[in-house]
Amino acid sequence: MKRVIAIANQKGGVGKTTTAVNLAASLAATRRRVLLLDMDPQGNATMGSGVDKSQLERGACEVLLEEAALAEALRTVEQGGYVLLPANQDLTAAEVRLLGLAVGRETRLRQALAPVREEYDVILIDCPPALNMLTVNALVAADSVLIPMQCEYYALEGLSALLGTIEQIRAAVNPALEIEGILRTMFDPRNNLANEVSAQLIMHFGEKVFRTVVPRNIRLAEAPSFGRPVLFHDKDSRGALAYLALAGEMIRRAEGAAGPLEPGEAESEVAGGEAAP
Repeated sequence: MKRVIAIANQKGGVGKTTTAVNLAASLAATRRRVLLLDMDPQGNATMGSGVDKSQLERGACEVLLEEAALAEALRTVEQGGYVLLPANQDLTAAEVRLLGLAVGRETRLRQALAPVREEYDVILIDCPPALNMLTVNALVAADSVLIPMQCEYYALEGLSALLGTIEQIRAAVNPALEIEGILRTMFDPRNNLANEVSAQLIMHFGEKVFRTVVPRNIRLAEAPSFGRPVLFHDKDSRGALAYLALAGEMIRRAEGAAGPLEPGEAESEVAGGEAAP
């Protein structure tokens, strides 16, 4: 399962960082070597991994500006089992400087990853909630895109914009880029609109929609405040079980074992919609 996966959606609050951190920990729990790259100036994946973003000497900013090699900026996340490239608000300045470059600005991350890429089984990239130069760098470096989204009305419009950007990246610089899958997050099956949007996703994207559904979950929401993935906060919570199920589904897909998802098929049992711990 040697893959670089960008976790992207220009809409904020859909669970990108939650997915990045908890999927990294869940894949690491399967004894995969996992690297998580925080490419969001908010640094939420960094803080959610227990690293103080205000104390960084080297991070994603320095790597993108070629002021440090990627290997020099990495941190091991003990309560997670993965390796992290941390980030903070300095990434905003890095993006501004990249925009001033005439050549090669969209390939900086891909070039930085090249020396270490074979050392990891999975590399996850947490993208910012915008289709900016940081996201473009992630999409150019990635093999595929995992799209977390809430099943609500405006989500479908945002998905169309993201798919358009992916097509442009594919046509211009990364022809091998593909959709890893669409992940339904913060899902509540008691909500009729959520069920309708979910059905539309399955109708239009079929097997690209993950069977696993991530529910609204208190433990999942509070884990970042403790600086650790939910698997290390409450491993029996519905949120932890959902991300373990997602990791398993991705591994099976990579091995060609997962079949198509039919409209109306029952959702994953671990991913019900209750907000219970």
